[in-house]
Amino acid sequence: MARRKKGRDVHGWLVVDKPLGVSSAQVVAKARWALQAKKAGHAGTLDPEATGVLAIAFGEATKTVPYITDALKCYRFTVRWGEATNTDDAEGEVIETSEARPSEDDIRAVLPEFTGEIMQVPPQFSAVKVEGERAYALARGGEILELEARPLWVESLDLVETPDADTAVFEMVCGKGGYVRSIARDLGRRLGCLGHVIQLRRVLSGPFGEEDAISFETLDEWRHNPRAEKQLLPVSTGLDDIPALAVTAAMAAHLKQGRAVPATGVDLSYGDEAWASFEGTPVAVGTVKGGLLHPSRVFNLIGTGETDVDHC
Repeated sequence: MARRKKGRDVHGWLVVDKPLGVSSAQVVAKARWALQAKKAGHAGTLDPEATGVLAIAFGEATKTVPYITDALKCYRFTVRWGEATNTDDAEGEVIETSEARPSEDDIRAVLPEFTGEIMQVPPQFSAVKVEGERAYALARGGEILELEARPLWVESLDLVETPDADTAVFEMVCGKGGYVRSIARDLGRRLGCLGHVIQLRRVLSGPFGEEDAISFETLDEWRHNPRAEKQLLPVSTGLDDIPALAVTAAMAAHLKQGRAVPATGVDLSYGDEAWASFEGTPVAVGTVKGGLLHPSRVFNLIGTGETDVDHC
């Protein structure tokens, strides 16, 4: 018999401003503790040495995590020129140095090469799997890895400022699977001066921005605040990037049972993905085929007190 999870049924999204030196898993654990929630997960890992937007899904919101993971993200990061490290950030050992330093014009001239659909080789110290093992585990053992380049969509890469000759601050908007450390490494190589990341902050993750975030320390206050749960963003926030289809109570009942319903009232084509909404509450996510919305993921939010369609 499976062990029953401890905690309360909590549903929604919480954005935490992850501090330096704390892992993403530690933030999720603290958030679960604060809300005494049964289930929680995050949408996109941040390294311990990175800060910023970490979106945490509770309960039924975890079913929308893939949509946030696939969404565009924005990072602000600082590169130090003149040194390459084995981790491509300040935590690693310096493996090569250069006296060259790029001008602002030099930097701006190469940025178009790093936008659009590019191929990127992950850092040696990354979570990429190599024959079933994490790259960072093999790298720590002294192995030099030949990692394959992977496609990455870079929406934009801009030079924000150059505080001094040794450093430059950038802002990048990119798709899923991007490594900022690789961008810094490759920029340094392209400019002939070498480089690595010394500061990294995520400022946007899909629909979640810095303005939505609470501090890590605030979670301590939430533990004893019965109103804390009311401050969560709704489950539907994770579905902002796909169309919503309003359904009736009867249609909602059909979807909950896995049956398709008419996809009317919204301009949807064959193969489009949409989410069904009953009075603003997510019922299901599905794909349109033959004018019907076929559910692929059903939410257990209706009938829990928020909305009741059990009479249908």
